[in-house]
Amino acid sequence: MYTAKARAVDGPKKSFQATEIQRRDLDTHDVLIEIHFAGICHSDIHTAHGEWGEVNYPLVPGHEIAGMVTEIGPEVSKYKVGDRVGVGCMVDSCGECDNCERGEEQYCQKGMVPTYAGVDKYGEPTQGGYSSHIVVVEDFVLGIPDGIELDAAAPLLCAGITTFSPLNHWNAGPGKKVAVVGMGGLGHMAVQIAHAMGAEVTVLSQSLKKKEDGMALGADEYYATSDPETFKKLAGKFDLIINTVSAKINLDDYLGLIALNGTLVNVGAPAEPLPVSVMNLIGHRRSFAGSLIGGIQETQEMLDFCAKHDIAPMIEVISADRIDEAYDRVLASDVKYRFVIDVSTM
Repeated sequence: MYTAKARAVDGPKKSFQATEIQRRDLDTHDVLIEIHFAGICHSDIHTAHGEWGEVNYPLVPGHEIAGMVTEIGPEVSKYKVGDRVGVGCMVDSCGECDNCERGEEQYCQKGMVPTYAGVDKYGEPTQGGYSSHIVVVEDFVLGIPDGIELDAAAPLLCAGITTFSPLNHWNAGPGKKVAVVGMGGLGHMAVQIAHAMGAEVTVLSQSLKKKEDGMALGADEYYATSDPETFKKLAGKFDLIINTVSAKINLDDYLGLIALNGTLVNVGAPAEPLPVSVMNLIGHRRSFAGSLIGGIQETQEMLDFCAKHDIAPMIEVISADRIDEAYDRVLASDVKYRFVIDVSTM
């Protein structure tokens, strides 16, 4: 067993504490990764706070992991010691169901194994990237391309793929009008990726305070949703809307912005249900959909795409003793645009 330094939370209203956790010995296809940086995702906060259901505490969150390979199992063929690698939101799947065979491991019919708050094939609880080391089977390790710094790479393993996958699936590109709801950790990635794909990009944010950033990252237009005129002016305009907001919004207002045969895709995951008027879907043959990260192959494609187009998240690197502060600031929308933990401070 490998002993790793970590930060864990013992309950939904508890602060993070320094601790040590045990990582399993390497199996034949396992990779030991020394974690250098771990991104903070809104999903970490929902889970740590117990908002998505029962949590088996103590919990070490973190599924935006970037580091270096320090040891490999005897039959590992994809990576070698010294490689720059990442780990995203899942660390295993059945590998046998139709979805897994299609490269859609995130939709494993037997349930993929999440990087934290799950149970691995050995029956042990999974613990995430707020730690110094992690052991992962090689098939769920991603190669980080040259040109992407490790601290910037970390958020791509969730925020990057969460937005790339629906834009890719719904064919964002030249001639398509794409709106991004929310200009936060997910939204600022969606803007860059949609722009690089060649789409016409509009940001729909509560206010105009981040307009300068949005335009600099590739948005063609930027509107405040707090202004009722926005929904009148943009009615029926968009082929695709990516909703990145993890809070309750009036979906019917946004469905009214979709053109014939267009789609509203939710990637933000609020704790409470979001009601939808069916008539708003029927009227223009609109679709309301959801999207969960991406498979391993698509995640690697996303990393390569970001490297090619010089796409990176805007980050604020923090020490491990500031995780609680970072959570509070995320909830207050006081971050531009992603916190990343410097794991050397564990």
